[in-house]
Amino acid sequence: MSPPDILLRIVERRRQRIAEVGGADASGWAEGTPRTPSDNAFLGHLRARRRDPAIIAEVKMGSPRLGSLHGKVDPIAQARLYAENGAAALSVVVEPDFFHGSYELLADCRQASGLPAIAKDFIVDPVQLLWARDAGADAILLIAALYEAEEMARYARLARGLGLVPLVETHDADDIAKLSGEPWEMVGINNRNLRTFDVDLQNSISLLAGLPREAVRVAESGIRDALDVALLSESGFDAFLIGETLLTAGDPAATLRGLLIGAEA
Repeated sequence: MSPPDILLRIVERRRQRIAEVGGADASGWAEGTPRTPSDNAFLGHLRARRRDPAIIAEVKMGSPRLGSLHGKVDPIAQARLYAENGAAALSVVVEPDFFHGSYELLADCRQASGLPAIAKDFIVDPVQLLWARDAGADAILLIAALYEAEEMARYARLARGLGLVPLVETHDADDIAKLSGEPWEMVGINNRNLRTFDVDLQNSISLLAGLPREAVRVAESGIRDALDVALLSESGFDAFLIGETLLTAGDPAATLRGLLIGAEA
């Protein structure tokens, strides 16, 4: 199945921007083996909380659906708040044109919070892995819908060679089939349908059995409250990537603490 139009538009714009500054030739790069909790802080924080499911709290400065959040969200204050109220790790959306982010935003949020962070970008060139590493990221996102299986695996190996751990985001059975034959540290299932933008937690639950048993299993998008966290945790998820629920909350600190009640249930 081809990627939805919105993904294609975002990817094309990323390619245009990278062409303007120059990409990276990764032919001579060392490729790494899977990272471990002892040599990657992001993975370590999630593994440490595996029996007490972990929340990856997200900072993003906008989205195609929300528009710009500049002037509405203080990203540095938000990142500190996450650290102070129990988040295990930080997610920062760095794509600039559709999500209003940057790698500088990631560097600032990681420094302010002290939390290990994942750079959420639409990876189309190895130079983005360098940008993530140089900004202080501990992990990067690979959206399975964008790649054939071998291309995705190569990006993962290149990322590991830079000390980064890949989180593979899947949406359907076709995406999960691309995982076969490779060791994966973390695999996420996104509850949001990229074609309709509808959210259904049962999407994660129905696909869970297809994930690698050794991987940290991450539920993404549409997680609203402690009941959602409890449902997904009981179904077998280890971690929860939560963005809009926290970003749009009147009291994000209290909202985060409430979500953690579901994680502990």
